[in-house]
Amino acid sequence: MVYRRLSVVDVDLCVGCQCCMFACNRRFAEAGLSRSAIHVRSAGGFERGFVVTVCRACPDPPCMKVCPTNALELRKHGGVILKPEKCIGCQNCVEACTIGAIFWNKVEAKPVICVYCGYCADFCAFGVLKAEPLEGEKK
Repeated sequence: MVYRRLSVVDVDLCVGCQCCMFACNRRFAEAGLSRSAIHVRSAGGFERGFVVTVCRACPDPPCMKVCPTNALELRKHGGVILKPEKCIGCQNCVEACTIGAIFWNKVEAKPVICVYCGYCADFCAFGVLKAEPLEGEKK
């Protein structure tokens, strides 16, 4: 497995097209944005730009610490992996995320957390996002 680090390279380049959000949701073979693990929102119009919110792969994730069922496991190189069968839908992880990067799937009553597949970065035409293999991993 290739581990990747997803980074927001330059948020000032973001035009708010939401292609990254649609690409992320597409992983589930669905239309729309309900299961996207990356969100883009206006910071107050084109004058102020956009805010891109996505998991930053904390080395010591606060979301994992508050999960009462251990549904979130530490991901090698930072961040977490969701074990949905263990999740009871308490939303503690959503509240604990310091940057608001855990979203909620209302239909499944489970969190939506970035899996670092890099799909969103592949669809960002403006160079806002970058997913690169981590040092020492296969490219």
